[in-house]
Order: sequence, then C-alpha cells, then structure tokens
Amino acid sequence: MNRLDGCVALVTGASSGIGAATARALAAQGARLILAARRSDRLAALTAEIESVPGTTVLALSLDVRDREEVEAKLGTLPAAWQAIDLLVNNAGLSRGLDKLHEGSHADWEEMIDTNVKGLLYVTRSVVPGMVSRGRGHVVNVGSIAGHEVYPNGNVYCASKHAVDALTRGMRIDLNGTGVRVSTVDPGMVETEFSVVRFHGNTERAAGVYRGLTPLSADDVAEAIVWCASRPAHVNVAEIILFPTDQSSATVVHRR
Repeated sequence: MNRLDGCVALVTGASSGIGAATARALAAQGARLILAARRSDRLAALTAEIESVPGTTVLALSLDVRDREEVEAKLGTLPAAWQAIDLLVNNAGLSRGLDKLHEGSHADWEEMIDTNVKGLLYVTRSVVPGMVSRGRGHVVNVGSIAGHEVYPNGNVYCASKHAVDALTRGMRIDLNGTGVRVSTVDPGMVETEFSVVRFHGNTERAAGVYRGLTPLSADDVAEAIVWCASRPAHVNVAEIILFPTDQSSATVVHRR
C-alpha cells in the first residue's frame, strides 16, 4: 500500500463512526486532514486525539453539508496551505425512520435527501474543480448496499443511496481524462450510530439490528477507503461492496 504522506484529505461527517475511523486511518498513513462535521465538540475531541501523535496535522471545520452557502463559504476560504485538496471522502450521511412510504415522515425524507444527496453534491461541486485544474485528485463516496438493493421500509433511504451510486458513476464518466479518480465504498451492516440515528435515539431497537451476528466495524470500512486512496495513480478502484460474513444481501443475514 502506498503511503499518503502530505496528501490533503477532506473527510465529511468526521465526528463519529466511519468518518472518525477514516480520519484515524488516513492520519496513520501520513495524510493531512481537513475534518468536517456539525458536532464541533466531538470534532474538537477527535482533532486533539489525532494531533497527539507527533507529525499529524488537522484542520477542524464545523460544517453542515446541507447548507450550500455555508459549504461554499467555508470550502472557498480555506487557508492557503489547505486549498489543494487531494482526497475527498464524502462520508456525511444518515438514515431516518423505517416506515412504509405512505406512512413516512416528510421531515425524515428531507433530512436524508438534503444530507445524503444534496450535501454530497454541494461539497463535491466546491472541491472537484480544483482537482481538475491541478490534474489530479480522488473522490471516495461512502455509499451502501442500499444503493444496490431496496429492502422493506427502506424506500427513501435506499433511493438516496441509489442516487449516490448514480452520481458516482456519472462523476467518473464526467472526470474521465482529467486525472481525477472516483470510487465508492458500499458497506452492508456496520455497527456505528447509524441505527440509533435511524430510530431517533432508541438504543434498544438499534441494538436489535446487530443482535446474533458480527457486523462490520467502522475500522473495516475505513480500511477499504484508505486502500482505494492508496492505489497507484493509474489505478481507479471503481466500487467496493463490503459485507460482514454473516450477511450476503441487504435482507439475507445469519443470526446465531
């Protein structure tokens, strides 16, 4: 694996879960990190943790990817030393609710679409032109098995991740010949705060999602992201679908 020494990497949704694990993994490979998230307290704690290792550098950015004006303002005014972003990890995303479409919450739908789809678009639109002008760069989108399969009551979340899959494919076509690579890492069941968020803080219901099986960890997904990013410049890993061994599709899971 090629190290990423000096690589400027922007990770969205960096305050917890896959984003935080990716930040730690990239730092271990020598990357310089711009960590963006809404929860500034958690972001500050992660920044302090990473910077406690000699030689690591972090720029923490309080950012709501759903706010286009904020995204444009903050990413458009980065300090000079941080403007040449080499790697963008579009990780910010969430699921809300697990309801039939005709019983779903408008607020849940808007939060998922605004974060998972529009947020990815806003950040990408702000960062990728610089990559194109420099003739190099890499975008890694964090998708989901929900972008390949629709499961019961997953309707709008699955639609948002299908959109991520389509945007990734379209982006790869649009950027052909520019030197900018585009990858997606699409995990199945990962035990993070994902289910707690989906069930609006119901930790007991969230724990039931992973009961009787061994899910992926955030570190497993982060390792795949770093592997994509550390390939030689002529190699573009288009897509990784990552399952725990106990899972074989969105709906087929072995529980003990």
